[in-house]
Amino acid sequence: MTQTYNFSAGPAMLPTQVLQKIQQELIEYENSKASVMEISHRGVDFMEAAQKSEKDLRDLLKIPSNYKVLFLQGGASAQFSMVPINLLRGKSKASYANTGHWSVKAIAEGMRYCEVNVCTDSSENKFTDIQDFKNWNIEPGSAYLHYTPNETIAGLEFDYIPDVDIPLVADMSSTILSREIDVSKYGVIYAGAQKNIGPAGLTIVIVREDLIGNVVSGQPKLFDYSTQANNESMFNTPATFPWYVAGRVFEWLKEQGGLSAIQKINQTKAQTLYKAIDTSDFYSNPVSIKYRSWMNVPFLLADDSLNGLFLERAKEVDLLALKGHRSVGGMRASIYNAMPQEGVDALVNFMNDFEKDFG
Repeated sequence: MTQTYNFSAGPAMLPTQVLQKIQQELIEYENSKASVMEISHRGVDFMEAAQKSEKDLRDLLKIPSNYKVLFLQGGASAQFSMVPINLLRGKSKASYANTGHWSVKAIAEGMRYCEVNVCTDSSENKFTDIQDFKNWNIEPGSAYLHYTPNETIAGLEFDYIPDVDIPLVADMSSTILSREIDVSKYGVIYAGAQKNIGPAGLTIVIVREDLIGNVVSGQPKLFDYSTQANNESMFNTPATFPWYVAGRVFEWLKEQGGLSAIQKINQTKAQTLYKAIDTSDFYSNPVSIKYRSWMNVPFLLADDSLNGLFLERAKEVDLLALKGHRSVGGMRASIYNAMPQEGVDALVNFMNDFEKDFG
């Protein structure tokens, strides 16, 4: 098979080594005599795999013992509801940072449960910059502060963790496991799997234990973190195949040297691509340099009429899914953990050749 590089924002590419392992195990998982998609989530084989995957994730992120790790369904979007359901705890308001598309969606859902205070709003600069934290208006009495560390569409990423004395909630769907973080600074971290963890269908939730068990009344039992925590994420049948794949990805990350090693790799990949953009008169990136994303790099061509040709020629050399989101235009290269440096180098070489031909 020809080497291709998939720059999709999600579902995103998986490590080749993981795909090969899945291929080997697809018909029969270890000694179970059946596919991993066919074995019971209550059986010994899957239970052992589930327990190991949680342990590996805890090791990678250095998750403190007073946090529960949940392997859920519903995508990160379900957490837009589950967060207020579980964290309001009798309060009537919460603060949200609006820094992009996914923040907007979280805010809209939060409004169904409480008064939402938008404490900072990057829509005024078209989600290309983030207001200094000292100027945020976090209202007293807020149950929590919700923010999105990395916005996949605009390519806008925080370079700090907001320091607050209320529970901090982070949608880390597009940045989790891309670097080391201090989990203890958060009340809740949640992340859809389909970027740095595995295939779509699984959502990881890391929640501090003292925030579990006091939900908004009348809500679905499945949306209560305590229901999931008390049943090891198996109150109902979990997404077994994505959970299994996530476990293989966690193993792969450990083999790479853990998050400190993958952080260096990701920094180098991002620097390579941004350097190519910044040293060119043909390409540009609209995001404030301080808040440029490591994971999602949007870039514009000097002549929009060449966008179609750029994508066509990129596909011919096996560089896939580079079309930018319609709200931003141009191109977007998502360079998550599974994207090797060789893929970024191939993209940069193609960009240079395209500029020579059409710039």
